[in-house]
Amino acid sequence: MPASTNADFPTLLESAVKFAKAAGADAADAVIGRNLSLSVGERLGKLEKLQRSEDQDLGLRVFIGKKQAIVSTSDFNRAALEELAQRAVAMAKVVPEDPYTGLADPAEIDRHPPQLEILDPKEPTEAELIALVREAEAAARGVKGVTNSEGAEAGWGRSEMAMLASNGFYGGYAQSHSGVSVAVLAGEGTGMERDYDYSSAVFFGDLEAAAVLGKRAGERAVKRLNPRKVATEKLPVVLDPRVSSSIIGHLLGAINGGSIARGTSFLKDKMGEQIFAAGIDIIEDPHRARGLRSMPFDGEGLPTQRRLLVENGVLKTWMLDLRSARQLGLKSTGNAHRGASSPPSPGAANVHIPAGKIGRDAMLKDIQRGIYVTEMMGSAVNGVTGDYSRGAAGFWIENGELAYPVSEVTIAGNLKDMFKAITVADDLEFRYGINAPTLRIDGMTLAGA
Repeated sequence: MPASTNADFPTLLESAVKFAKAAGADAADAVIGRNLSLSVGERLGKLEKLQRSEDQDLGLRVFIGKKQAIVSTSDFNRAALEELAQRAVAMAKVVPEDPYTGLADPAEIDRHPPQLEILDPKEPTEAELIALVREAEAAARGVKGVTNSEGAEAGWGRSEMAMLASNGFYGGYAQSHSGVSVAVLAGEGTGMERDYDYSSAVFFGDLEAAAVLGKRAGERAVKRLNPRKVATEKLPVVLDPRVSSSIIGHLLGAINGGSIARGTSFLKDKMGEQIFAAGIDIIEDPHRARGLRSMPFDGEGLPTQRRLLVENGVLKTWMLDLRSARQLGLKSTGNAHRGASSPPSPGAANVHIPAGKIGRDAMLKDIQRGIYVTEMMGSAVNGVTGDYSRGAAGFWIENGELAYPVSEVTIAGNLKDMFKAITVADDLEFRYGINAPTLRIDGMTLAGA
């Protein structure tokens, strides 16, 4: 285990699993987490929030044959852990069997997890965070046309986790996260418009300059003033990088092993088939340096690795944990995520679409009429059929240029058709856990007033 995790974790986990076995469990695993956070908030130049918190949890999962139970506690003393184990075993004896449950085979576990660059050794001070929010809000409020503020916030956090199982697995790591955000309003009365900006990073020093994002938030709010409504018609839709990653989120939900095993995904029969336009790759990289979702091993102690989810438009894999893999007669892909009080389930690490070969302006150039979406609201996405409908706001595209702001628009289609109609711009930036460049999707329905 890396030295950056808490030194008492191994003893606590070993004790919990030992107590479970003594109480009658056939197998067990335990996970422990400790979180530290510091956050500040300011509105209209006045400090409104200064908060520091710490929490810890230990989760114990026990197995009796094909029955399992999970319990958790924040009390780490010996008597509490022994009582926890006894309670877990008693629960496991009375729950129904699950033929797909169980720990990984010892041959599958990751015995040498990689050391990842996901922990910033620097913890920012309260003064540094306060300086960020003041700078961000001041820059946003300094934009001509900005009339009010919802405030700015900044925060830092450190999470430590470790896991031990009776199959021989043991591993742990610590990771950090910092962020700053600001939201302001422009205009007056019923004509006010809101916009925001934020930056998130593993290392505090990687945050975007507060003054830059503050100014951008103010400018965005002003640009949204006096929006127009649009008529209902089929037109190209261009998604700003702030919202384009949501399309990838829908893909990840559709290839989640739980949905595939239940038969509730519109992609359940599409393995090995062309689901995106040729030339489009989608990559998961859990080992990316300073990645917001990086993880050296998964929630069941299996190795994680960089891989193509989609290659040249073709769907290459599901995202599987052990349970969903067993249901499908496959092997886990190392995508298990878990918490202290819940069983493992499939989830994604860092995911991105590589940059395309066309600039954003060139992508807009041949669009006579369309919409450039900068914000989405609500969601009516059917994971079984792929039907898609979301509220949107942004800018009308006319003759290849952004013409004026629009609001109260619904964009609709079907994800199977949308995936195949995507064109990828060249402006990829790694700002989130899921990242995509500007995306153009032709043939979507715009429902206006």
